[in-house]
Amino acid sequence: MRTRTNVARHRRRRRIMKAARGFFGARKNLLRIAKDGVMRARNYAYTGRKLRKRDFRALWIQRINAASRDNGVNYSQLICMLGKAGIALDRKSLADLAVSDPAAFSKVVEAARAAA
Repeated sequence: MRTRTNVARHRRRRRIMKAARGFFGARKNLLRIAKDGVMRARNYAYTGRKLRKRDFRALWIQRINAASRDNGVNYSQLICMLGKAGIALDRKSLADLAVSDPAAFSKVVEAARAAA
């Protein structure tokens, strides 16, 4: 009896080996080991996409805290005052303001201070 999975098998192998390109040692040459490497790499990539969001939020908070301390309040006080003042700026835009335009960030802090 002849095999009937030829084309599918070759496509599957080619797809895995293409994903394993750039791996070190047997992981780039041998199908079984390459498959393990690709699965592990995809697993780490999935986890990394989740971790990146946490890492950026932590970075934004550190930047906001540093800039707000220059203006005489700490991070938690600033966030509380912004909420009471009804100023709906997210942490990403606040951190961008703190880095790129410190004068505008100071005005936001003053507005929050006045309203709270």
